[in-house]
Amino acid sequence: MPPHPPTASSLPSPEWASRTEAGATAVYTGSFDPITLGHLDVIERASRIFGRIVVGVGINPDKHPLFTLEERVALVKASVAHLVNVQVALYSGLSVAFVREQGARVLLRGVRSLTDIDAEFTMTLANRKLDPGVETVFLMSDSQYTHVSSSLLKQITPLAGDESLHQFVPPPVVPALRAKLGAQPGAD
Repeated sequence: MPPHPPTASSLPSPEWASRTEAGATAVYTGSFDPITLGHLDVIERASRIFGRIVVGVGINPDKHPLFTLEERVALVKASVAHLVNVQVALYSGLSVAFVREQGARVLLRGVRSLTDIDAEFTMTLANRKLDPGVETVFLMSDSQYTHVSSSLLKQITPLAGDESLHQFVPPPVVPALRAKLGAQPGAD
């Protein structure tokens, strides 16, 4: 027996529909200096949850970047090229403002450890004050990537071989790290 046709009372309300459409896009912001396999893990998993992911590559005033903004954008684009619903954009300013510029209401954050959660909690509270309409969604990084950081990459790149680096960063990042740090591939 076919299902009953929807009635006016069973159809979603316009408010619900607008929430659903806005929630279809999630924005993942960061400095991505450089993008790591931990970042990529979060992006890939989020791309299966949300209809559209925008990766916003921005400036963190507390960090001294290894790569320029343009280099970081290029590395992220090369690393996510296999994901059809992921876009990459450069941004400056507040993350919540960038989320709104993208027509979204979801700010995606990846967390690796309790230390990350503490910092992200503080930022989430501030973002909620700045724009109560933007919700933050956290995805835990896969346990195999919880130790990966840009500081670690800067330390090991001169000493590790390419195969070792491929355990931490997407393939396009390895030659970029080599070029930037002036390191020669080590033996694996």
